[in-house]
Amino acid sequence: MSSQLLLFAEPLLRDGLTRLLTAQAGLYSVAERPEQLQGLPQLVIWQASSGDLKGGRLAEELLRLQERWQPAPLLLLLPPAHGLAGDALLQLPAAGILESPNPQELLAALATLLTGGRVLAAAAGSASPRPAASPAASPALGLGQWLLISGLQQIDADLAAIKRLLTPPPTNLVQLLVLQGRLRELSAARELLLLLWGPLSVAWGAPDPCPSPEPVLAITLQQRSADGIWRAIRQRLEAGSGAELSNQSGQLLALEGLSPERRRDLLLALLSQVDSLRQRLLDDPAPLQQRWEQWQPELRQQAMRSLVNSYVQLPCEGSLLPVADSLLRSSDLTGRDPELPEAQPMLASLVRAQPLLVDGQLLAADEPRAVLYLELLLSNWLVRSAELVSAELLASCASWPELRRYLLQPELLATRNLERLRNQLNAQLRWSSWVERPISLYESRRRLYCLRDGAIRCQELTEPRDAELRQLGWLQQLVTLALESRDALAPQVQGLLRGLGDLVVVLLTRVLGRAIGLVGRGIAQGMGRGIAKSVGRS
Repeated sequence: MSSQLLLFAEPLLRDGLTRLLTAQAGLYSVAERPEQLQGLPQLVIWQASSGDLKGGRLAEELLRLQERWQPAPLLLLLPPAHGLAGDALLQLPAAGILESPNPQELLAALATLLTGGRVLAAAAGSASPRPAASPAASPALGLGQWLLISGLQQIDADLAAIKRLLTPPPTNLVQLLVLQGRLRELSAARELLLLLWGPLSVAWGAPDPCPSPEPVLAITLQQRSADGIWRAIRQRLEAGSGAELSNQSGQLLALEGLSPERRRDLLLALLSQVDSLRQRLLDDPAPLQQRWEQWQPELRQQAMRSLVNSYVQLPCEGSLLPVADSLLRSSDLTGRDPELPEAQPMLASLVRAQPLLVDGQLLAADEPRAVLYLELLLSNWLVRSAELVSAELLASCASWPELRRYLLQPELLATRNLERLRNQLNAQLRWSSWVERPISLYESRRRLYCLRDGAIRCQELTEPRDAELRQLGWLQQLVTLALESRDALAPQVQGLLRGLGDLVVVLLTRVLGRAIGLVGRGIAQGMGRGIAKSVGRS
């Protein structure tokens, strides 16, 4: 029996779509008007025109169509260069959104939607530009504000230049390492400036001088169940865990020390372990958070064992040793990253398809925004877990030189390079634990890692972290106390400096300037009298 489709489109496009759909061996019957329907349609297709996108009427029209023809899913076909931003696309109430699809993409989306899935494939455009505001007279900047603004402008300009050089990444390894190191230095300098002189309302969010095009949003759920959501997220993360994965997070990662093939194998092994752990959680009535934390060490151990073949043996001090068993005996995989958020919301959606709180809104787990947020949480866990495993592998390679050729990049075969990397990672960890984490907790910020556009990137979320703030040690609490003191004393110090500046201006203009004027006038009068006497004598 053919599926009945209801099509809304302009006449020319409607005729072409009707011929395409009716030619599919009787799979679809198309109604161009509601009067031609026999009962309810299985799917509603709306080809939006450029006029439908103006005035913010698109979401209202979609809601009307959804209310009129429910429970039939709605497929929205967008014209090219539609101009809708990514957030607007994710909030549209449609089960399917396609931008100028070809026939194969359209037919595949129809099959997915008719079986209860979701499809989103559209390029995120930019919002309409705002009219330029008339320049207003800005107040005079103090020394701290001037230093902050000028420093950030120079750093952002250099960052933009280096990002252009890294797109695409250079083939010369030395040049790539130099550019990435310079990128980390500039990011650290920017954070230091904000720490010393900010945060201020003037620093900021200046527009990127070279804005990069927004990526294409492509999400396909074959089913709206927890299994369908997990399969879609896993496919996206597997595609993003390529062997050429670069580091654009602004942080030095232990994962960079592994060879590209081992790096990809580790990420895929962790994903595979999450899949098996998820199946175990389905049959376990215990609380999800409790079981998840209990199984973390075992999950990392199995991922390490999958990374290294159980049959591989390497020489160590004159004898052959099994690599996998030796690594597991010498590694401590029971540690926990304190920056990992609570896993209960993520697990409830991935295991039981429960709604998820995203930006203050409770969304169904199959909503595009919820799927992207789940992907962000899972990719953050993936990168941080890979960091814990990679740090243990680097420590084992330091005491087992023959293992370096098997796991690490060629540059780390030298003992000096490997020890330099480990020392830098340890210093970064201490600085992050003592300074950066207390500041993040006090400012209610959380840094999450994500896999996007072939790179590991960082994304910051703002969420209350008061409970973690109260658990800090005395040294870390001193950092937050210094920030609080700075915020409390900053207005008074600025007022004092402004008063001192005004006093200096008064002294220079009224006292010293007047005295210099009087002295100059006396000199001029004396010179005038001398000249007059000389003329009289002559």
